[in-house]
Amino acid sequence: MTILEHPEAQALLNDAVLTVEQVEEIGKQIEPFLQRSLPLFRRSEQRTNARNILEGKLSSLSRKTAEPIAHHVGVRREVLQDFLGVSPWLDSVILAEIRTHISEVWNDPNGVLFGDGSGFIKKGNHSCGVKRQYCNRLGKVENCQIGIFLGYGCRYGHTLIDHRLFLPKEWANDQERREATGIPEDVVYKETWEIFLDEVDECKDIPHSWVTADAEFGRVYQCRKGLRNRQERYVVDVRNDMLIRDLGATPPARKGNRGPHPKPPWQSIQVWTESQPQSAWTRLEIRGGEKGPLLVEAVQTQVQTKDDHRVGEEERLVVIRTVNNPDAKTWYTLSNAGEAVPLRDVVWAHAQRHWVEASIEDGKSEVGMAHYEVRGWRGWHHHMTLTLLALWFLKLERFREQATTPALTVSVLREVFSRVLILRRVTLTAIVRELNEVLRRSEEARIYHWLENTGHYPPPRRRVATVADQPLVTVADIEDSSSPPGLARVA
Repeated sequence: MTILEHPEAQALLNDAVLTVEQVEEIGKQIEPFLQRSLPLFRRSEQRTNARNILEGKLSSLSRKTAEPIAHHVGVRREVLQDFLGVSPWLDSVILAEIRTHISEVWNDPNGVLFGDGSGFIKKGNHSCGVKRQYCNRLGKVENCQIGIFLGYGCRYGHTLIDHRLFLPKEWANDQERREATGIPEDVVYKETWEIFLDEVDECKDIPHSWVTADAEFGRVYQCRKGLRNRQERYVVDVRNDMLIRDLGATPPARKGNRGPHPKPPWQSIQVWTESQPQSAWTRLEIRGGEKGPLLVEAVQTQVQTKDDHRVGEEERLVVIRTVNNPDAKTWYTLSNAGEAVPLRDVVWAHAQRHWVEASIEDGKSEVGMAHYEVRGWRGWHHHMTLTLLALWFLKLERFREQATTPALTVSVLREVFSRVLILRRVTLTAIVRELNEVLRRSEEARIYHWLENTGHYPPPRRRVATVADQPLVTVADIEDSSSPPGLARVA
């Protein structure tokens, strides 16, 4: 018996199968989805153009800018270029609809908001906000624009829910360039962490219990203070050279009987981490990955931070490191979660930050997030809004199909809609056959990786029931639960 003939392998491979009937039904979902969003465009030509852009983003076009999309749907390119670049429809209305839809369908009070920035390489110096600045995608300074994104994740899925273009000081203070790119008068210079807090304010009504962010935001004292003032529970990355005082450490002996009692000394997080014995670390399993279970170790203490000679409030330092991973990584995080919140909960919430990176990657690889030629402020935000709308559609349909085909990916789903749109040229049976080949190859790879790394077959993929089939989860249920979904302590 071969590896793939084993009954466990066969059961896993059966979860990576689409049927003709299933694909046919999936193809019908685009119209009900559009009926929610298209009426928000006030003019009929705007609704037509929005439909054409979304069809182009769901297509297999290698480049999803206005011109190739116009050729794909059979309209003049100037029509779509004007719709994206100058048409006066409101991004805020469409983004609010995305968030309302998410709240209705997923409605998970244990959700997580996560913030991240992403760079978009540009040539020249005429695109709004472009300059030589650090591009996190490349890990170096490059001529680029920076977008600040807010994502949302919960037990049902993850997607992006807000965006904002970062405007450097040089642009904010240059009236000529402001007028050339249509920057609104009320848009002023803000640090990236201030934009992040604005997005949290905008999205505060979506059900969630945590906020996470990378070190670009988390290292800033005012950002963490802003989250505390908003009564948001957070776990954010910080730099390992940040100075801390371990409030749980034994202070130095007092010299004499006068003067205040000495406090533990200031030290960097890196130095503190290196001083921790192996016995202080707790091993946890985050979730099952594609190549095996994702294991981490974590250690924690209560600290104060020192930033520009300012001593911060008491916070919780949690250091997390990967286990048995060739790409070893360590995260240094601060949280305002009380001591009563289990360590596993904090580690679980931090792990959800992975999904904002995954959502941005899905946006770039599947629906053309980085494919734009607009130069103005309005055009950039129009493009990103329609990108987030297309991405939410794919995430929604993946959630709905997981109960039947747990292995279904956003990439395959996007291919489903691309193929369905050209059904007049190929048969549905041929589409399903090709898609099942993709699903099977992905599942075969997972089986081989697990056997190589663990000696046994991977667990079946979780079949996510629809929200209607799930009992209502209350905040009290979350507080009383022994562990968040998908996180188990490893002995």
